[in-house]
Amino acid sequence: MSVSHSIDHETGSGSTPERPIVRFVARQGILWLVLAVLLAMSTVTSGEQTRRLKRGDPPEYPELAKRLNIRGIARIQATIAPDGSVKEIKELGGNPVLLQALVNAVKKWKYEATNTTTSIEVRFAFPSE
Repeated sequence: MSVSHSIDHETGSGSTPERPIVRFVARQGILWLVLAVLLAMSTVTSGEQTRRLKRGDPPEYPELAKRLNIRGIARIQATIAPDGSVKEIKELGGNPVLLQALVNAVKKWKYEATNTTTSIEVRFAFPSE
């Protein structure tokens, strides 16, 4: 690694040898951060397979939610067995009335079969118009 001296355009003076090293380390830190983010994204992507829904009706907008004008997004995480059935549901967020409607619908869904158990996130916006 070579360290070059450069002219500081603001002060006109030569920079000390530490300055290029600091820049180099800062750039390396940023590169490592970018690399870590990319690896994390690829890990998440490779850990989640895309499962195609074979059959399943969308959740119904609950009558209580209609009367109270409750709107929003409900999110759940569903564990899909190799045979395509929904084995487990974890609530991630949303109004409890809307969440229950989403859970009730997703429990009845059927996905294509694969060799592995997968986990998917389901998001649904209520009302669905």
